[in-house]
Amino acid sequence: MANAEPHFVLKPAKFDTPTRLLIVASPYYKDISDQQLAGARASLDAAGATHETVLMPGALEIPTAIGLAYRSGQFDGFVALGCVIRGETTHYDTVCNDSSRALTLLGLEGACIGNGILTVENMAQATVRAAASGQNKGGGAADAALHLILHARRFTKPRVSRIAPASEHILMAGNPDADQGTA
Repeated sequence: MANAEPHFVLKPAKFDTPTRLLIVASPYYKDISDQQLAGARASLDAAGATHETVLMPGALEIPTAIGLAYRSGQFDGFVALGCVIRGETTHYDTVCNDSSRALTLLGLEGACIGNGILTVENMAQATVRAAASGQNKGGGAADAALHLILHARRFTKPRVSRIAPASEHILMAGNPDADQGTA
């Protein structure tokens, strides 16, 4: 395994308004998941964001859970956490490709998602990448979601309602001052 070169890291995201995220994690490999969750939660806490966590059976269910939560409008962003380790069949390729594509499509719809689903060859690679005190890919996914939220807030205009406000009078067609029953 080649040593990873140091890479540039953006400054932490800062928020003036409350920010709420949903972490969607698969504890299929529990030790890996625990490290990813620790890293993600630490990053979100450092940014002052509130968060909650839901667990899914596997990586394929993560995009569906995020899609449901996104449509609820209750969250500003999402952190997807899981791990897929290559096995003896093509199932690895299906899970990696389909979960990644589904998250990308949700992102293109406007969901702010940090993708922390690890796709690795073996447990040793997963352990190195997941370690909250090491590569901290869970924290990196949380940071990505936070930066996407900042970007969305910067470039998304507030929605303007095109429906007139409710009034205490409802007028029907015709002359509202005319006596009822006369034409």
